[in-house]
Amino acid sequence: MAVSFSLADCEVIGFDLDHTLCRYNLVETARLIYESFAQYIVKERGYDKDLLDVSPESWDFCFKGLVLDMEEGNFLKLAADGTVLRASHGTKQMTSEEILEKYGRKEWKHFNTMSGMVSRSAKYYAYDNYFDLPGALVCARIVDSVSKHSPRQKYDFWKDMVAAIQHNYKTSAFKDNCGMYFPEVKRNPEKYIQCCPESVKKWLRRLKDSGKILLLITSSHSDYCRLLCEHTLGNDFADLFDIVITNALKPGFFSQPPSQRPFRTLEHDEEQESLPVLDKPGWYSQGNSIQLYELLKKMTGKLEPKVVYFGDSMHSDIFSAHHYNNWETVLILEELQEDGVMVPTEVESEPLEKKGKYERHQPKPLPSVSKQWGSFFVDTISGKGHTDASLVNTWSCKCVSAYSTITIPSIEAIADLPLDYRFTRFSSNSSITAGYYPKPPKSLLSSEMFMQL
Repeated sequence: MAVSFSLADCEVIGFDLDHTLCRYNLVETARLIYESFAQYIVKERGYDKDLLDVSPESWDFCFKGLVLDMEEGNFLKLAADGTVLRASHGTKQMTSEEILEKYGRKEWKHFNTMSGMVSRSAKYYAYDNYFDLPGALVCARIVDSVSKHSPRQKYDFWKDMVAAIQHNYKTSAFKDNCGMYFPEVKRNPEKYIQCCPESVKKWLRRLKDSGKILLLITSSHSDYCRLLCEHTLGNDFADLFDIVITNALKPGFFSQPPSQRPFRTLEHDEEQESLPVLDKPGWYSQGNSIQLYELLKKMTGKLEPKVVYFGDSMHSDIFSAHHYNNWETVLILEELQEDGVMVPTEVESEPLEKKGKYERHQPKPLPSVSKQWGSFFVDTISGKGHTDASLVNTWSCKCVSAYSTITIPSIEAIADLPLDYRFTRFSSNSSITAGYYPKPPKSLLSSEMFMQL
């Protein structure tokens, strides 16, 4: 396998929308998502009203890479080998002794299934993107509340969380002003959505002008997609993309056959009849990567056009595009902006003369290093008798190098580079830090050095 990767080698460039092309003001959006779930859970399902009040320090719990063990009410941070590094019952942190007693030093019981990225399970839920994280805090506080009133061995709140998610995010919610999330974003888009930097808009046009086929593949419905794109990219955003696919229902878009996920046309944002084949560029809903790839063959005139896909969700975007379609993948990982608390600062995450501009103008995001959960990339594990602590990589960190071609903090971090710039890519025979651009996280570099000693 080549040790470098270049966009110039790809005929097709695909993008996720949320947290990829469209960047959110994370603090404001997290509060809104939390409130949208909590209001429903309290008013419609009768949970404790205390859930509606969130203290500022509570947000430290929201940490990408956690796994919820639904029946136990426990949240887990896993090592690359599936052992439990840290855990909490609800929001209450479990001690090393409690973790050893509960989980031992062996692979977590559902790890084998989860590591295969099996679609959502009735036993666990993995939190891998910013839309999910406020829901983790809601669930943890539900466990706190239920345990306080009646300690139990098993929990069954997940069905109520699913109902809250469906109420706020079902396909018709935007049009019908259902729930809290869409009505609020429609009223105040500038509060929640960042405008796209000019450098990224110019980069997209450069890709288009160089003959690349540009795709937008998002699980957002067409009406919400249009609001996001108009606010982010401008009213002429559709001119940038050859094909727009909304309500893509990822990861199924990448894994399901055409018979189960046919493409549908849209009329006034309403899905119409299913299509037997995808035979021309345009705006579509649902669909599957198999028929899309057949169209891309026709459009490029190549038997095996090379596709790269940019996304922020390991499960829905990166693993699925890589595993099922063998596409190149670029992971957007905001934790790279600063391996520590992500505050706006002039760091070397921008090439050339625009270094640091985007980061300086960003509102303060959620922390990437949590007091409760530590680093996204590495953690320590105690030796026998609590001596000889050693550094280990997390499961999340392992997934980054296993399934992404390269990983970047934002599209703006590469927008000023030449289109034929050659990135060092992740590969099985290279360092675990190889594919991070512009530089690996400090904690991972420290881990590598520690392991070499």
